[in-house]
Amino acid sequence: MVRRELQGMLALAGPVVLAEVGWVSMAIVDTIVVGPLGPAAIGAVGVGSILFQAVAIFGMGLLLGLETLVSQAFGAGRLDQCHRWLVHGLALGLLVAPVLTALVLAGIELLPAWGLSGEVLRLAVPYLRVLVWSLPPLIAYAAFRRYLQALAIVKPITIALVTANAINGFGAWVLVYGHFGFPALGTTGSGIATLVARIYMALFLAGAVLYADRRHHVSLFRVSWRPAWGPLVRLARLGLPAATQVTLELAVFAAASALAGRLDSVSLASHQVALNLASLTFMVPLGVASAGAVRVGHAVGRGDAGGARAAGWTALALGVGFMTLAAAAFVMVPGVLFRAFTSNEAVITLGARLLLVAGLFQVFDGMQGVATGILRGLGDTHTPMLSNLVGHWLIGLPLGYTLTFTWNRGVVGLWLGLSAGLVSIALVLVATWHRRIRALHPVRPRWPGGESATVKR
Repeated sequence: MVRRELQGMLALAGPVVLAEVGWVSMAIVDTIVVGPLGPAAIGAVGVGSILFQAVAIFGMGLLLGLETLVSQAFGAGRLDQCHRWLVHGLALGLLVAPVLTALVLAGIELLPAWGLSGEVLRLAVPYLRVLVWSLPPLIAYAAFRRYLQALAIVKPITIALVTANAINGFGAWVLVYGHFGFPALGTTGSGIATLVARIYMALFLAGAVLYADRRHHVSLFRVSWRPAWGPLVRLARLGLPAATQVTLELAVFAAASALAGRLDSVSLASHQVALNLASLTFMVPLGVASAGAVRVGHAVGRGDAGGARAAGWTALALGVGFMTLAAAAFVMVPGVLFRAFTSNEAVITLGARLLLVAGLFQVFDGMQGVATGILRGLGDTHTPMLSNLVGHWLIGLPLGYTLTFTWNRGVVGLWLGLSAGLVSIALVLVATWHRRIRALHPVRPRWPGGESATVKR
């Protein structure tokens, strides 16, 4: 069973990991393209991106429940219910997108209160004013993506992200520096390129959903497209804790960026590049987490408790194994990694110290990321939410603030505090998974009225 599960997990996780890497690569490409403009431009794009993502990730997180509901419906052989859950996912996204867009616009007006340097603030505001309009297509993309992943149709997601990154990278190069007769727009040009790339991503996956239906001789349009409040509420109840969890996790790094911005532009630039590198490595366990959620959900849908256990532990092993290698790279060649982003020696020297700290928490970061996914496959989104609230906001950030500003450890102290929070979250989530999977009993789920599968624990 282990070998079979490993093969199935890798087949699903590989394209999903590439998609996750493609997602975070947009911010990394933006940072690399504006890097020659100096530390202030790097900091502005970093602060702008993380503020946007702190709101956008909530909307995308609301749709994480689609992975659970669609995968369990698919495992039970109910493709009609898979279609209906996509309809409700799109409806939920349509409801929240205007509200979240308004929140980002309000956040732009509050940026001066962050205490950022004048040059960083001057560059960040126009960048964000363009980037905010990529939120509605990003939420639509998230709905299509979760639906396709839950059906184990992952290649289109990878293709969408790879090609969107090419569009973003080329567009940013043209618009930031004014090639081919275009005006040199600086950081704002990077935001425009990202907006275009995200619209393309949503349209590409919409086409992929329609193509998949046609290829499998089923039709999304055979089910009712009228949303019902009951399933909408069910999706929101499952997605809200997941959305809160991912928002809490990203928001703590947004807060850390704001604190780093109070130090100096070199500290902020070093922090941002190190955060980009740590985010890039985290995309692997995050992709494995999504694959694990789907594999666990499929097993729960067909009443296979043993399959759910095998899927979860296999996902954890893959995530931890990769992050061990990532930790070694951070510790052994930090300078080489930083030079891919900037030639500023002050930023590289400080950044190398940050990567040493990041190397210490890589394994735990991967552990908590995968555990969050496999618990989601069981339908548990509350435990990761509460763990993130306590670990990041009651342990990590307060400790980091104290080390940075009270004990004068600078931005390195900030990262040490965040590391402590990640370790605590990882230990709690793995212990929760161990307890719940041991208590899982094989029950063939029933689907009265389109409700999702349940299992006895």
